[in-house]
Amino acid sequence: MPLHVPSAPAPASRSVLAALRSPASVPGGRTPLAADGGTGPSLEIELPLPVHELAADAPQAAAPCTRLTGWRFLLREAGSPAGSPAVGAAETLLTSDGWAFAYFCGGPYVASSQRALLQAESLPGLHQPRLLSVPRRYMLTLWLHGDATADIAEGGPLPADVLIPLAPAPPGIAAHVPHRADALLPLLTGRSAATPAGTTPLLSSGA
Repeated sequence: MPLHVPSAPAPASRSVLAALRSPASVPGGRTPLAADGGTGPSLEIELPLPVHELAADAPQAAAPCTRLTGWRFLLREAGSPAGSPAVGAAETLLTSDGWAFAYFCGGPYVASSQRALLQAESLPGLHQPRLLSVPRRYMLTLWLHGDATADIAEGGPLPADVLIPLAPAPPGIAAHVPHRADALLPLLTGRSAATPAGTTPLLSSGA
């Protein structure tokens, strides 16, 4: 089922577009496709996803809580067909002055994010896609929130929400295997006994 992709705040989108138009304003002066001495092909932004960070200091008995820390945009070459492989990503952060461009990035998380979004479209139900960062595990997951109309800046994972770990995933966690939040989060926050690697996934991966 199609995802209910939220709209990014206009200042966040504008900050990324401004950085793409003016690489000289970016630390190092380079966009993901920039070649030495040039700015590289023209890039477009797509599929903005809010980035939430899982709190590491919540009480043991408390439900997992998160806070919105940024928005991440996938980047593709201008004019390329919809669904073309992303060539990088751009992230914005919430500052005291509002949303601001933070950095461009590449690496395996870019392709993994795109793959996880395709997986999500094959799952039943309507979801609001978010990214959930788990700093203590150096881990990023695609978080499919079950309330598709929820305020994007609020709400922790619901028990039946779906989490798809992105690659590379930490030891013992298989990338691109969807799990219910109430089963995976305790393993990531140390609130239950560790589960051996290779455990049976709770949902079909759809891929």
